[in-house]
Amino acid sequence: MDTIIKLFDDVKSMIWPIGVADVIDMLIMAFVIYKVILLIRRTSSGGVAKGILLLVAALWVSSFLRLYTVNFLLSKVVEWGVLALVILFQPEIRRFLEQVGRSSLGKVFAQREERNELDSAITQTVEAYTSLSRSKTGALMVFERKNMLDDAIKTGTALDCTVNAELLKNIFWNKAPLHDGAVIVRSGRIAGAGCMLPMSGNVNLSRDLGMRHRAGIGASEQTDAVVAVVSEETGSISVAVGGMLKRHLSPDTLERLLRNELLPEQEQEEEPKFKLSNLLRSRKGEKNDVEKDHRQ
Repeated sequence: MDTIIKLFDDVKSMIWPIGVADVIDMLIMAFVIYKVILLIRRTSSGGVAKGILLLVAALWVSSFLRLYTVNFLLSKVVEWGVLALVILFQPEIRRFLEQVGRSSLGKVFAQREERNELDSAITQTVEAYTSLSRSKTGALMVFERKNMLDDAIKTGTALDCTVNAELLKNIFWNKAPLHDGAVIVRSGRIAGAGCMLPMSGNVNLSRDLGMRHRAGIGASEQTDAVVAVVSEETGSISVAVGGMLKRHLSPDTLERLLRNELLPEQEQEEEPKFKLSNLLRSRKGEKNDVEKDHRQ
């Protein structure tokens, strides 16, 4: 019993010196680390983060083993690497600071406005794709989610406008200068048109798939974006998510799929049985509506 009391007193003596300032200090550091991890996830910089960790680990090992020359070179790399990272991630750092400067109340209104923009964008996209499918006009749209697509936007023409069915039909008209590239939608607004996407490197893709489909699959493999494609040859509508391509979709199925992927919380709140009813309906009336390729 005396041992337990002594242990309790020791723990108490270790915890007691922690004051309010220490708690605030730990909370700030936890918040900064969380934001850094979130920034890495949104920018698909996992490889960069692994490289930094390996560099730091090598620096520690060289110091522990007293490899003075290696330690000196690695320390210089780290010193200059900080400046290189600031230059490399300048857009992301700027966006992070802008988000920090916004109030929580403003963020609530921004989220509501973004949800309304996305809802309208989905409706207008389905309307445009219905017309483009009938006329067999090729189309490629990318709906950005957490992973930023700044690099892809830089390859095309930067825009900032609402998603409109007539505008989409004009962009993808085969005589228009931007019809070959992809339209990128960010937060329910068109952020770029005529953008180039990375091609899928999967050699097992069907030979029926053209360049648009391969680019759409490639973008969905490397990011968490939702990509909608209209085939120029057949007019069929497809959607790529996470490297999976769902083909031969009807306009109604396209709208349901986009809403489920882009507005999942809203669907669960307003219609909790929506997905189950869609599944039962698809079993009965839309058995051949959606084809899934093998994991791309």
